[in-house]
Amino acid sequence: MKRKSLTMFTIFLFLVCFLGSQTAMAYSTLSKNDEKVIYLTFDDGPSVMTDKVLDILKANGVNATFFLIGNQIKGYEDMVKRIYTQGNGIGLHTYTHTYNKIYSSRKGFISEMLKSQDEINSIIGVKPTIIRFPSGSSKHLTKGFLEELHGYNFKVYDWNAVMSDGVNCNTPPDKLYREATKTTVREHPIMLLMHCDYMHKNTCKALPRVIKFYKDHGYEFKIINDKTPEVYFPIKNNK
Repeated sequence: MKRKSLTMFTIFLFLVCFLGSQTAMAYSTLSKNDEKVIYLTFDDGPSVMTDKVLDILKANGVNATFFLIGNQIKGYEDMVKRIYTQGNGIGLHTYTHTYNKIYSSRKGFISEMLKSQDEINSIIGVKPTIIRFPSGSSKHLTKGFLEELHGYNFKVYDWNAVMSDGVNCNTPPDKLYREATKTTVREHPIMLLMHCDYMHKNTCKALPRVIKFYKDHGYEFKIINDKTPEVYFPIKNNK
């Protein structure tokens, strides 16, 4: 019984720490003023759920930014086109999303981004330069690495608000809504992280309420593009 209790406590502690890192304050070159702006962002597409997200965005007259995984694009080429033609932003989220591969070296990470960039370019004729590190940049980004990424015209975007759908896709929609709209996340502007993999049905259920909330509170919905100032977690060293 003691061993089981210890195991459950360890799992609980891991989730607390993980969620804490996911909601850590991001450094932003976006000016903090009274302008109310929100960037809806979705990781881990494309998938069948991405189509549902696009339907919701269109029905509500807003746009978002999608950070796509390159090796998931095959079979979803029309969806990538729809993301683009519907006026949404497209970013790079590596090619494989396999951590021991993408984080084995800087060269490997950049290679994954370039491969994903080429895949998207072959479909829409545009090479995205906005990127997001899987699970965020906090353990990987240094000043030297950031300069190296800038050499490829890449710009990094983490987040300052998050749903827990990336930790548990079965999180109830009501909880996801509360996480996305709680007072503590209302930085100006808001960079909200959500997910649109095939498992994220509850994210789609919460999304219309999230959009309505920010509309009702006078927020402007924007997409990330290569002119958007970067948003990334604090860098701890210079190498």
